[in-house]
Amino acid sequence: MKLVCLDMENVIWPEIWPEVAKATNVPELSKTTRDYQDTNELYAMRSKFMKENKITLSTIRKVIEQMDPMEGAVDFLNELKSFAQFCILSDTFTQFIEPIRKRLDYPTIICNQLVVDENDMVIGWNMRCDETKLSTVKAFQSVGIDTICSGDSYNDLGMIQASKHGFLFNTTDEIKEKYPHIQTADTYDELLALIKEAWFA
Repeated sequence: MKLVCLDMENVIWPEIWPEVAKATNVPELSKTTRDYQDTNELYAMRSKFMKENKITLSTIRKVIEQMDPMEGAVDFLNELKSFAQFCILSDTFTQFIEPIRKRLDYPTIICNQLVVDENDMVIGWNMRCDETKLSTVKAFQSVGIDTICSGDSYNDLGMIQASKHGFLFNTTDEIKEKYPHIQTADTYDELLALIKEAWFA
């Protein structure tokens, strides 16, 4: 059995936090996993600035509700599910994903959980496990599922490199230069071609 595992942000959905940064006028929140290799450091920074600027969960959700999928993403997913099974592995949070799932026709999204207080303030985060994407892919592999993975950022490299087939998509020049052995795609057509080749191999 095979399963395609996709990152979410900057692969099929735009980065959420730069949009939050614009909406709240807090530029520090624009940083993403492309900027931080340590996700705990990134989340701690976000928590600090959300607390200082009194940014609630409701504020973030309103931003997400106004966002659209990346151009071509819905067609890409429809073509993908015509020949393959897939899931989305994301380091985002369950409190964010319902508007996203609706716009993407309700795919499976495996992610994490925020800790929110009675004032709707984010006070922490619960990751499902260490190295969530890599650990999930290894769990799939442990029960006989071959994974085909794609993502764009540092936190995707583990699952990409642990899979029989893994691809960088829409990534930075810096990551391409650091990991030249990983095949890359810059368009959905290119990514579909790579996935099809791996799926039917």
